[in-house]
Amino acid sequence: MDNSKGNTRKSEIVFFDVETTAPSPEGRWWLLEFGAILVCPRKLVEVGSYDTLIRPGDLSAVSRRFTDVESIASAPTFHDVADKIFDILDGRVWAGHNIQRFDCPRIREAFAEIGRAAPEPAGVIDSLNVLAAEFGRRAGDLKMATLATYFGIGTQKHRSLDDARMNLEVLKHCATVLLLESSLPHALQLGARDGAVTRRSSAAASAPAAAHRRPAMAQTKLPFTPVKAAPVTNTTAANNKSGGKRDSLGKLVASNSKPAAEGAGAAPLSVRRPTSAAATTPFHMILRHSRAVIR
Repeated sequence: MDNSKGNTRKSEIVFFDVETTAPSPEGRWWLLEFGAILVCPRKLVEVGSYDTLIRPGDLSAVSRRFTDVESIASAPTFHDVADKIFDILDGRVWAGHNIQRFDCPRIREAFAEIGRAAPEPAGVIDSLNVLAAEFGRRAGDLKMATLATYFGIGTQKHRSLDDARMNLEVLKHCATVLLLESSLPHALQLGARDGAVTRRSSAAASAPAAAHRRPAMAQTKLPFTPVKAAPVTNTTAANNKSGGKRDSLGKLVASNSKPAAEGAGAAPLSVRRPTSAAATTPFHMILRHSRAVIR
Protein backbone atom coordinates (compact mmCIF):
# COMPACT_ATOMS: atom_id res chain seq x y z
CA MET A 1 0.00 0.00 0.00
CA ASP A 2 1.47 3.30 -1.06
CA ASN A 3 0.22 6.55 0.49
CA SER A 4 3.34 8.55 -0.32
CA LYS A 5 2.86 12.11 -1.62
CA GLY A 6 5.80 11.72 -4.00
CA ASN A 7 7.67 14.76 -2.71
CA THR A 8 10.93 14.94 -4.68
CA ARG A 9 12.60 17.39 -2.28
CA LYS A 10 13.05 14.59 0.27
CA SER A 11 12.89 17.04 3.14
CA GLU A 12 10.87 14.62 5.27
CA ILE A 13 12.27 12.33 7.94
CA VAL A 14 11.65 8.67 7.17
CA PHE A 15 10.82 6.45 10.16
CA PHE A 16 11.20 2.84 9.08
CA ASP A 17 11.33 -0.67 10.49
CA VAL A 18 12.07 -4.12 9.09
CA GLU A 19 10.97 -7.59 10.16
CA THR A 20 13.32 -10.47 9.43
CA THR A 21 13.85 -14.16 9.93
CA ALA A 22 16.13 -15.40 12.67
CA PRO A 23 19.75 -15.59 11.51
CA SER A 24 20.84 -18.84 9.91
CA PRO A 25 23.88 -20.73 11.22
CA GLU A 26 25.86 -18.87 8.54
CA GLY A 27 24.56 -15.52 9.84
CA ARG A 28 22.17 -14.95 6.92
CA TRP A 29 19.08 -12.79 7.53
CA TRP A 30 16.05 -12.66 5.22
CA LEU A 31 13.81 -9.59 5.05
CA LEU A 32 10.13 -10.40 5.59
CA GLU A 33 8.59 -6.92 5.81
CA PHE A 34 9.50 -3.28 5.27
CA GLY A 35 7.42 -0.36 6.56
CA ALA A 36 8.08 3.38 6.57
CA ILE A 37 6.33 6.70 7.22
CA LEU A 38 7.38 10.11 5.93
CA VAL A 39 7.22 12.77 8.65
CA CYS A 40 7.30 16.55 8.35
CA PRO A 41 10.23 17.67 10.56
CA ARG A 42 8.53 20.94 11.50
CA LYS A 43 5.12 19.61 12.52
CA LEU A 44 6.02 15.98 13.29
CA VAL A 45 2.99 14.72 11.38
CA GLU A 46 2.85 11.82 8.97
CA VAL A 47 2.64 12.90 5.33
CA GLY A 48 3.11 9.54 3.61
CA SER A 49 3.67 5.83 4.19
CA TYR A 50 4.70 2.63 2.48
CA ASP A 51 4.77 -1.00 3.60
CA THR A 52 5.21 -4.34 1.92
CA LEU A 53 5.72 -8.01 2.73
CA ILE A 54 8.81 -9.60 1.20
CA ARG A 55 9.17 -13.23 0.14
CA PRO A 56 12.49 -14.61 1.37
CA GLY A 57 14.70 -16.91 -0.68
CA ASP A 58 14.13 -19.66 1.90
CA LEU A 59 10.51 -19.97 3.11
CA SER A 60 11.52 -22.60 5.69
CA ALA A 61 13.34 -19.84 7.59
CA VAL A 62 10.07 -18.04 8.35
CA SER A 63 9.19 -18.33 12.05
CA ARG A 64 5.76 -19.51 13.14
CA ARG A 65 5.38 -16.35 15.21
CA PHE A 66 4.89 -14.45 11.96
CA THR A 67 1.16 -14.72 11.29
CA ASP A 68 1.26 -13.94 7.56
CA VAL A 69 3.19 -17.01 6.45
CA GLU A 70 0.76 -17.70 3.60
CA SER A 71 0.81 -14.07 2.50
CA ILE A 72 4.61 -14.05 2.54
CA ALA A 73 4.65 -17.06 0.22
CA SER A 74 2.83 -14.98 -2.41
CA ALA A 75 4.58 -11.66 -1.60
CA PRO A 76 7.03 -9.96 -3.98
CA THR A 77 10.74 -10.60 -3.63
CA PHE A 78 13.11 -7.91 -2.47
CA HIS A 79 14.24 -7.43 -6.06
CA ASP A 80 10.67 -6.51 -6.98
CA VAL A 81 10.36 -3.78 -4.33
CA ALA A 82 13.96 -2.56 -4.25
CA ASP A 83 13.28 0.51 -6.41
CA LYS A 84 10.48 1.73 -4.15
CA ILE A 85 12.47 1.16 -0.95
CA PHE A 86 15.49 2.92 -2.47
CA ASP A 87 13.39 5.95 -3.45
CA ILE A 88 11.92 6.26 0.05
CA LEU A 89 15.23 5.96 1.89
CA ASP A 90 17.88 7.55 -0.28
CA GLY A 91 18.78 11.14 0.56
CA ARG A 92 16.48 11.43 3.56
CA VAL A 93 17.14 11.50 7.28
CA TRP A 94 16.59 7.98 8.59
CA ALA A 95 14.90 7.46 11.97
CA GLY A 96 14.01 4.37 13.93
CA HIS A 97 14.60 2.38 17.09
CA ASN A 98 17.94 0.56 17.15
CA ILE A 99 18.28 1.01 13.40
CA GLN A 100 22.02 1.66 13.46
CA ARG A 101 22.78 -1.82 14.78
CA PHE A 102 19.99 -3.80 13.14
CA ASP A 103 17.75 -2.27 10.46
CA CYS A 104 20.41 -0.33 8.51
CA PRO A 105 22.74 -3.35 8.14
CA ARG A 106 19.81 -5.53 6.99
CA ILE A 107 18.89 -2.99 4.27
CA ARG A 108 22.47 -2.82 3.01
CA GLU A 109 22.77 -6.61 3.00
CA ALA A 110 19.55 -6.95 0.99
CA PHE A 111 20.73 -4.50 -1.68
CA ALA A 112 24.13 -6.18 -1.82
CA GLU A 113 22.37 -9.53 -2.36
CA ILE A 114 20.78 -8.30 -5.59
CA GLY A 115 23.93 -6.52 -6.73
CA ARG A 116 22.71 -2.95 -6.26
CA ALA A 117 24.13 0.01 -4.39
CA ALA A 118 22.32 0.65 -1.12
CA PRO A 119 20.53 3.94 -0.42
CA GLU A 120 22.42 6.51 1.64
CA PRO A 121 20.90 8.63 4.41
CA ALA A 122 21.31 12.38 4.85
CA GLY A 123 21.56 11.63 8.57
CA VAL A 124 20.49 9.01 11.09
CA ILE A 125 18.39 9.44 14.23
CA ASP A 126 18.46 6.29 16.33
CA SER A 127 15.82 6.77 19.02
CA LEU A 128 17.41 4.09 21.20
CA ASN A 129 20.65 6.07 21.47
CA VAL A 130 18.84 9.39 21.92
CA LEU A 131 16.63 8.09 24.72
CA ALA A 132 19.49 6.28 26.44
CA ALA A 133 21.38 9.58 26.70
CA GLU A 134 18.46 11.90 27.52
CA PHE A 135 15.41 10.00 28.83
CA GLY A 136 17.06 7.24 30.85
CA ARG A 137 15.34 4.18 32.31
CA ARG A 138 12.21 5.85 33.67
CA ALA A 139 10.03 3.22 32.05
CA GLY A 140 12.20 0.34 33.28
CA ASP A 141 14.12 -0.24 30.04
CA LEU A 142 14.32 1.26 26.57
CA LYS A 143 12.49 -1.41 24.59
CA MET A 144 9.81 -0.03 22.31
CA ALA A 145 7.15 -2.25 23.88
CA THR A 146 8.07 -1.04 27.39
CA LEU A 147 8.02 2.63 26.42
CA ALA A 148 4.69 2.25 24.63
CA THR A 149 3.12 0.64 27.71
CA TYR A 150 4.63 3.30 29.99
CA PHE A 151 2.96 6.10 28.02
CA GLY A 152 -0.27 4.18 27.40
CA ILE A 153 0.18 4.26 23.62
CA GLY A 154 -0.68 0.62 23.05
CA THR A 155 0.88 -2.79 22.54
CA GLN A 156 3.71 -3.30 20.11
CA LYS A 157 2.57 -5.50 17.21
CA HIS A 158 6.01 -6.21 15.72
CA ARG A 159 4.76 -5.23 12.27
CA SER A 160 6.90 -2.78 10.39
CA LEU A 161 4.44 0.01 9.63
CA ASP A 162 2.79 -0.13 13.06
CA ASP A 163 6.18 -0.06 14.81
CA ALA A 164 7.35 2.92 12.77
CA ARG A 165 4.26 4.90 13.78
CA MET A 166 4.63 3.85 17.41
CA ASN A 167 8.26 4.98 17.32
CA LEU A 168 7.20 8.50 16.37
CA GLU A 169 4.60 8.67 19.14
CA VAL A 170 7.05 7.43 21.76
CA LEU A 171 9.55 10.10 20.77
CA LYS A 172 6.87 12.80 21.04
CA HIS A 173 5.96 11.73 24.57
CA CYS A 174 9.58 11.49 25.71
CA ALA A 175 10.41 14.88 24.23
CA THR A 176 7.44 16.47 26.01
CA VAL A 177 8.54 15.10 29.39
CA LEU A 178 12.10 16.35 28.88
CA LEU A 179 10.87 19.78 27.76
CA LEU A 180 8.69 20.19 30.85
CA GLU A 181 11.52 19.14 33.15
CA SER A 182 13.96 21.56 31.55
CA SER A 183 11.46 24.41 31.94
CA LEU A 184 10.76 23.89 35.66
CA PRO A 185 13.25 21.31 36.92
CA HIS A 186 12.86 22.07 40.64
CA ALA A 187 9.07 22.45 40.62
CA LEU A 188 8.19 19.39 38.53
CA GLN A 189 10.90 16.84 39.31
CA LEU A 190 9.11 14.31 37.13
CA GLY A 191 12.05 11.93 37.01
CA ALA A 192 12.43 11.82 40.80
CA ARG A 193 8.70 11.37 41.32
CA ASP A 194 8.63 8.36 39.04
CA GLY A 195 11.47 6.76 40.98
CA ALA A 196 13.96 7.11 38.17
CA VAL A 197 16.36 9.72 36.88
CA THR A 198 18.26 10.33 33.73
CA ARG A 199 21.94 9.53 33.46
CA ARG A 200 22.91 13.22 33.56
CA SER A 201 20.79 14.07 36.59
CA SER A 202 21.55 10.94 38.65
CA ALA A 203 25.11 12.00 39.51
CA ALA A 204 24.05 15.56 40.35
CA ALA A 205 21.14 14.38 42.49
CA SER A 206 23.27 11.99 44.52
CA ALA A 207 25.88 14.65 45.46
CA PRO A 208 23.62 16.83 47.69
CA ALA A 209 22.21 13.74 49.36
CA ALA A 210 25.69 12.53 50.21
CA ALA A 211 26.64 15.93 51.58
CA HIS A 212 23.74 15.91 54.05
CA ARG A 213 24.11 12.27 55.00
CA ARG A 214 25.68 11.80 58.45
CA PRO A 215 26.73 8.71 60.35
CA ALA A 216 24.12 7.31 62.72
CA MET A 217 26.24 8.09 65.83
CA ALA A 218 27.43 11.50 64.72
CA GLN A 219 24.65 13.37 66.52
CA THR A 220 24.97 11.50 69.82
CA LYS A 221 28.71 11.06 70.15
CA LEU A 222 30.28 13.74 72.36
CA PRO A 223 33.96 14.61 72.39
CA PHE A 224 35.83 13.01 75.34
CA THR A 225 37.89 15.37 77.47
CA PRO A 226 39.91 13.71 80.23
CA VAL A 227 39.49 15.30 83.64
CA LYS A 228 42.60 15.66 85.73
CA ALA A 229 42.30 14.52 89.31
CA ALA A 230 42.74 17.20 91.94
CA PRO A 231 46.16 17.00 93.59
CA VAL A 232 46.18 15.46 97.02
CA THR A 233 47.67 17.83 99.59
CA ASN A 234 48.81 17.19 103.13
CA THR A 235 46.33 19.34 105.05
CA THR A 236 48.10 18.93 108.36
CA ALA A 237 51.41 20.13 107.02
CA ALA A 238 49.76 23.04 105.26
CA ASN A 239 48.03 24.14 108.45
CA ASN A 240 51.26 23.93 110.47
CA LYS A 241 53.09 26.12 107.97
CA SER A 242 50.26 28.65 107.69
CA GLY A 243 50.92 30.11 111.12
CA GLY A 244 47.18 30.61 111.86
CA LYS A 245 45.58 30.45 115.34
CA ARG A 246 44.54 27.05 116.68
CA ASP A 247 42.20 26.06 119.49
CA SER A 248 42.98 23.71 122.42
CA LEU A 249 42.61 20.68 120.11
CA GLY A 250 44.99 22.15 117.56
CA LYS A 251 42.22 22.98 115.08
CA LEU A 252 42.83 25.98 112.84
CA VAL A 253 40.64 28.96 113.69
CA ALA A 254 39.22 30.80 110.65
CA SER A 255 40.64 34.26 110.12
CA ASN A 256 39.23 37.29 108.36
CA SER A 257 41.72 37.10 105.53
CA LYS A 258 40.92 34.87 102.51
CA PRO A 259 43.48 32.40 101.24
CA ALA A 260 45.11 33.31 97.99
CA ALA A 261 43.69 30.19 96.34
CA GLU A 262 40.10 31.20 97.16
CA GLY A 263 40.31 34.28 95.05
CA ALA A 264 41.46 32.12 92.14
CA GLY A 265 38.27 30.06 92.15
CA ALA A 266 38.92 27.61 94.98
CA ALA A 267 35.97 26.66 97.20
CA PRO A 268 35.64 28.85 100.35
CA LEU A 269 36.36 27.30 103.74
CA SER A 270 32.71 27.44 104.72
CA VAL A 271 31.71 24.92 102.02
CA ARG A 272 34.67 22.60 102.28
CA ARG A 273 34.01 19.13 103.64
CA PRO A 274 34.73 19.04 107.44
CA THR A 275 37.45 16.70 108.56
CA SER A 276 37.92 14.91 111.88
CA ALA A 277 40.32 16.16 114.58
CA ALA A 278 42.39 13.03 114.36
CA ALA A 279 42.97 13.68 110.69
CA THR A 280 44.10 17.28 111.13
CA THR A 281 45.55 17.52 114.67
CA PRO A 282 49.03 16.24 115.54
CA PHE A 283 49.04 13.27 117.92
CA HIS A 284 51.19 14.97 120.59
CA MET A 285 48.67 17.85 120.92
CA ILE A 286 45.82 15.38 121.49
CA LEU A 287 47.94 13.59 124.15
CA ARG A 288 48.79 16.90 125.90
CA HIS A 289 45.09 17.93 126.00
CA SER A 290 44.11 14.53 127.46
CA ARG A 291 46.63 14.86 130.28
CA ALA A 292 45.37 18.37 131.11
CA VAL A 293 41.79 17.08 131.45
CA ILE A 294 42.85 14.17 133.70
CA ARG A 295 44.70 16.53 136.03
